[in-house]
Parts: sequence; C-alpha cells; structure tokens
Amino acid sequence: MCPRARSQEEWQPVCPLADLEIGRGVAALVHGQAIAIFRMEDELVYALGNHDPFARASMIARGIVGRRSGVPFVASPAHRHAFDLRSGRCLDDTHVSVPAYDVRVTDGVVHVGHRKVDAA
Repeated sequence: MCPRARSQEEWQPVCPLADLEIGRGVAALVHGQAIAIFRMEDELVYALGNHDPFARASMIARGIVGRRSGVPFVASPAHRHAFDLRSGRCLDDTHVSVPAYDVRVTDGVVHVGHRKVDAA
C-alpha cells in the first residue's frame, strides 16, 4: 500500500459538522472503538474514548461540557469527573485518563484519526 493511501485510511469520516449540536456529545464507532465526539462553541471538535473509567460504562458522550480555567472539559454523567477534551486527562484525578483522538473537519465533514500518542 502506498503511503498516501495509508494516510487517507487513518482518518475515518464520522458525520457532517452541521449534525453536531454545540455543547453536546455523540457516540460513534471509529476504528472499532466507541468514541465520544464534542463540538464546542468555538467550532472546535474533540474526540475522546467513550468509556468512563470511574463508572466502568460507556457514557462519556452523555456528559456535560464546559470550561475550567480555560480548559475545555466533559464531566462524566455518573460521577462528575471532568476530562480535558484536548488530552483525555482527568482534571480531578491526574492518575486517570481516557483516550483522546485527533479530529479534523474537511469539507464540512468530521474525520477522526487515531489515538493521540502523547496525552499531555
């Protein structure tokens, strides 16, 4: 397989940007993983693993989004732990994180890439 074809396959189209409500999450199956996707007021789109490590259930997409000291986050609906939308790190317990994924919007379509290597 040529490098260009491999690069194209790394990005999976998920949905039109217009289908995402600002400040609300949706769940999608991307690269075989349950992913929570969030569109924020600043038009940025984030993707995290949908599995809540505290509740041990797939529910991150149903969380409440907001900002804490300028950091965009989603609060789990079960225990209200906040996860940084950029990195997946828990803001309440720095030893815990969820996977964060690269996201891009091309021609009005949200594409999710692979899991970010550095969750910093």
